Amino acid sequence: MRSARPWREAWHDALYGHDGFFLREEPAAHFRTSVHASTFFAEALVRLARDRGLRTVVDLGSGGGELLTAMREHSEPGELELVGVDIARRPLGLAADIEWLRDVPATFDGLLVANEWLDNVVCDVVQLDSDAVVRFVLVDPETGDEQLGEPCSDPWLSRWWPLDGAGVAVPGLRAEVGSARDDAWSAAVDHLGHGVAVAVDYGHLLQTRPPLGSLRSYRDGHEVSVRPDGSRDVTAHVAVDAVAARVGGRLQSQREALAGLGVAATWPDAALAARDPLAYVEALSRAGEAVELTACGGLGELWWITAER
Repeated sequence: MRSARPWREAWHDALYGHDGFFLREEPAAHFRTSVHASTFFAEALVRLARDRGLRTVVDLGSGGGELLTAMREHSEPGELELVGVDIARRPLGLAADIEWLRDVPATFDGLLVANEWLDNVVCDVVQLDSDAVVRFVLVDPETGDEQLGEPCSDPWLSRWWPLDGAGVAVPGLRAEVGSARDDAWSAAVDHLGHGVAVAVDYGHLLQTRPPLGSLRSYRDGHEVSVRPDGSRDVTAHVAVDAVAARVGGRLQSQREALAGLGVAATWPDAALAARDPLAYVEALSRAGEAVELTACGGLGELWWITAER
């Protein structure tokens, strides 16, 4: 494969290069996050900022600005200074009082949020060969075909994702090298003077790393074949314990974190259906949204990495 390249390079160009996926596409058209599931998510973050006395909210990887728009609607006028950070252009129709930047402000006090951002921070993909050597995986961006390249000696692997667990080296075991993600979130948190940083993402722990890695692609709301050709999202779950250790953060499931911020599925009294059918339907819908945000096997399994400064 003459066009085979290290995964990290191909992945970066597919998402962020010239005419890359995230410069060209609306993320909300391709995948659903907690922001799209319910305004409860935005309301919980407003409550977090309010409880900590924080006035500035910086949303890293803001996409279409949906989270900031919802936070604006569920806070008092002028209560929060809202800042979106994304490589994409400012969304059309975004409220004029929401600032839009390409980079995290140099220094600020407030709440830093990265909702499903880390899983799109590109990283090297490696695989154990038949001689128990960890090698970079190369990929042809157009076909997705792979081959093994040079050996990889990143020390992050031995600490956070060893491919010879229990001293047994099985050819074909794979990993995504998370050092780039640790660096990226640490660098973002370093911009925070006083406040709270929250990264929310799908992830795994040292004891439960996926043996074949977790690369996935999505387009138009469906999982499709993995290919870094710019036509689809490319993502991989996050080694959340490594990220948390790097920034001194606390790990919680989204279920736990949202419960602590007052999000709970409270089903309406059936008697309300007779007294006020519209109110009953609305309450039922809201309860369903809370269930989706906190569901086992779904959004409730997301990890929150929370660091305070």
